[in-house]
Amino acid sequence: MLLPTPADLRAALSRYADAVIEDERRSTPDTIRQREDTAYTLCVMTGVSDVRDALSTADALLSRGTSVADADRADHSGAVPV
Repeated sequence: MLLPTPADLRAALSRYADAVIEDERRSTPDTIRQREDTAYTLCVMTGVSDVRDALSTADALLSRGTSVADADRADHSGAVPV
C-alpha cells in the first residue's frame, strides 16, 4: 500500500472532486474514465475498496494529521501514534 502524505491526499481528493464535477457537468467516456481512475487512486491510497470509504478515510487522516501508515498502526494497536 502507498503511504500518502497529507499533501498527496489533498491532491488526490482535489483531482477526484474535479473529475466528479466535470463528469456531472458533461458526461463523456473520458470523464467517466477519469472519475473511475481518480476514485481507484483514492481507494489504493487509503487501503479500502469503495470510494465512499476512501473519502471518509482520507478526511479522517487529514483531520488527524496522520499518514495511512500511522492510521494502520492505530487501528491495530488501539492508540494513535504521536
